[in-house]
Amino acid sequence: MDLPSGLAARLRERFLETGFTAEGVRERLGEVAAAALDREEIVPALRATADGDPLAALIRLWWLGVSVDPAALDLPVPELLEAGLLVADGDLVRAAVEIRPWQVESGRPAWVVADRKVRPGDPALRCDHVVGAGGASASLARLAWTTGPVGRALDLGTGSGVQVLHLAGRASEIVATDVNPRALCLARLTWALSGVGEVDARQGSMYDPVADERFDLIVANPPFVISPTARYAYRESGRQADEFCRDLVRLAPRHLEPGGHARFLANWLHLRGEDWRDRVGGWLEESGCDGWAVQRVVRDPAEYVELWLRDSVEQGTPAYRERYDEWLGWLESMGVTGIGFGWIALHNRGSLRPVVRVEELPWEVEQPVGAHVEEVLEAVRSAHELADEELLDTPLALAEGIVEERVGPPGADDPSRIVLRQTRGLRRATTVGTVEAALAGVCDGKLPTRPLLVAIAELTGEKPANLLRRAPEILRPLIADGYFCAVTDR
Repeated sequence: MDLPSGLAARLRERFLETGFTAEGVRERLGEVAAAALDREEIVPALRATADGDPLAALIRLWWLGVSVDPAALDLPVPELLEAGLLVADGDLVRAAVEIRPWQVESGRPAWVVADRKVRPGDPALRCDHVVGAGGASASLARLAWTTGPVGRALDLGTGSGVQVLHLAGRASEIVATDVNPRALCLARLTWALSGVGEVDARQGSMYDPVADERFDLIVANPPFVISPTARYAYRESGRQADEFCRDLVRLAPRHLEPGGHARFLANWLHLRGEDWRDRVGGWLEESGCDGWAVQRVVRDPAEYVELWLRDSVEQGTPAYRERYDEWLGWLESMGVTGIGFGWIALHNRGSLRPVVRVEELPWEVEQPVGAHVEEVLEAVRSAHELADEELLDTPLALAEGIVEERVGPPGADDPSRIVLRQTRGLRRATTVGTVEAALAGVCDGKLPTRPLLVAIAELTGEKPANLLRRAPEILRPLIADGYFCAVTDR
């Protein structure tokens, strides 16, 4: 399957003329059909495109997988048939691939070429199936976002090539790898259709295609599905349990320039008798980099098996129960109590004392979350690198967007609970005592913390020496969690 550059340009021009863009499709479908399509439900979209106007014909052909009349398309149909993007279906034509409009941070329209989403009633997935762009792709793009330009970037396991669309224009050089040759073929179509320039595409597993090379940024949405057999290249690595994600993290520093970053989506096991934080934290510590791991959701073993059997459209097939039972039994044999989904960020700072943070954030956070990675790691460093006396002599400033909530019975003199809440960034919330709340009201980054705490002690009737003695233990978690900022560069 090949798309000559001239044909790619003409196709892109036609898409733009017709409004076959992410924004144009959503507007054409309306809110209900667009939302349903986001959930991979196509019936409302089929109803919304039944009148057959040019944009509707493109949506039906490239996204919904419906055979259409070539006369409705105003496309170079013979050339597309020759290139293998279209297949004749009697007097109609149908798409051999899915072309989904996509949008990058600059607002520039792009298009992602992949295998069509397999739905109930369709033939089974091919083993080299290339999955298209979706929620995970968008999550990784937001995680990989950096405010400044990037030198060399590596998209490890590029799939349909969607992350390259987000890296283009920010990275001076892009290398994209995948173990699946079909994925690289469709990724090249994605880049050609989206007007992306030179990309160094290489076939191979894990870091093998880049040998001893180093990069300023590595991104990966790897095949992390944990299953007893590797049946699909796009989702299963063939490695035992969560070893692929572990090795992805452990080996990353060998391929990061000093100061370089890595941003991964990942799965990890929850094992009976083991804290998952220790498991994932161990991966980060072995890397020698500053690291931040976030668990967004946990599935129990049955939920996990059902999720991926739905993904391969195996529900309702004769083999469903057998595969469900085999998979569930395999997880039980390893003592698996759950599987975590989340992300991992690394910074190769070259420190002899790297900082590691592992946490759960099951709620919505401010996007793009990648813009907050360094803030998170710097907060952890500030909290733990300052000695007790240094901390007391350092000014603290209340972080931007912190609000205070007081909870208690109506009319009560004192609240039963005081909460500090972040309205920006990671949007954490924590219950605090009177001292922390009072400090939040007066710290402005100018005065050292010690005299402020002395004044608070006098107001609350506590001995200043006692408060100063326990203050570091109180303040460090609040600094690490981003409620207070240590002002050390006066």
